[in-house]
Amino acid sequence: MLTSRRKPKWSMISHNVPCTECGSQSIEDSQADIAILLWKLICDEIRAGKSDKEIYKKLEDDFGETVLYNPKFDTQTAALWLSLLLVAGVAGGIWAYKKHRQKTNVHIMALNLVRGVPLNSKEKEAKLYILTPPQMPGLISWWRRLQGQ
Repeated sequence: MLTSRRKPKWSMISHNVPCTECGSQSIEDSQADIAILLWKLICDEIRAGKSDKEIYKKLEDDFGETVLYNPKFDTQTAALWLSLLLVAGVAGGIWAYKKHRQKTNVHIMALNLVRGVPLNSKEKEAKLYILTPPQMPGLISWWRRLQGQ
């Protein structure tokens, strides 16, 4: 068993190592066989006087990078994060294009009105929406009260 002086170190390390069987729990909370094996390995390494970095390095060498909650930043993880940025950029580009296209369609509709080209039903609705002033009930009732109506 670990001495009381070494328990905080074990607790900190074991809290940062997920159970590879459970996935959602740390080895500190898990009762799975692999968690117990990792727990014993960490205890042995602490008793041997190894530093935190050395213990994490041994775990990574023995079990792979997935045994740690915080994997290293390398080409694989960089590609993953950059792909998210790429998807966000494409979505933003599509949104901006649609907004630009909306404005362009209004301008084309206005030109067609000047040229005398008849509007379809969707364009007529858009024209009414654009040309109708917004309803402001508070202002209208205030104005009517002022006039005495």
